[in-house]
Amino acid sequence: MAKRPSEDLRIVLLGDEHDRGSFACGVESLGHYLQTQAGQDVRRKANAVFILSETGEPTRVLGYYTICAVPISQGDVPEMARKHVPRYPLVNATLIDRLAISKDRHGQRLGAILLADALQRAFGTAKTVGSSMVIADAVDEAAASFYAAHGFVRLPDSLRLVLPTRLVDGSAER
Repeated sequence: MAKRPSEDLRIVLLGDEHDRGSFACGVESLGHYLQTQAGQDVRRKANAVFILSETGEPTRVLGYYTICAVPISQGDVPEMARKHVPRYPLVNATLIDRLAISKDRHGQRLGAILLADALQRAFGTAKTVGSSMVIADAVDEAAASFYAAHGFVRLPDSLRLVLPTRLVDGSAER
């Protein structure tokens, strides 16, 4: 039987104290990124990397996600989302580029907890940085289905999905 998520989960910025070396999620590229590249990206401010852990084991990485700002071409915005974004050639967006959960914690809804945190951060900064949508780059079809189940709309012939920030808090009609 799978262990239920603890009530004392925390999500914090990646720090030197986190044990990245033992993280395994079942997708080599996501594990490799956390182990070898994430620290550099944080230092260079290329990505913010947020770590999910339990308060009782704060150095153990249960999961993580990355988030950063990115422009998207107006032509790449799905029709249903166009009424929610400005009509500029490039639209500012917040990108969730990676989201991964430790293999031994799959099936415990930790991905949904990380996604909710990422969306809350994206929405919280949207007005100050001028981001009109959240983009998720799915690593595979299963990840694309995960994002779609949480309201994201898939771009044609792509593993990229979008969600207008006006829809994140439910203030706009879909």
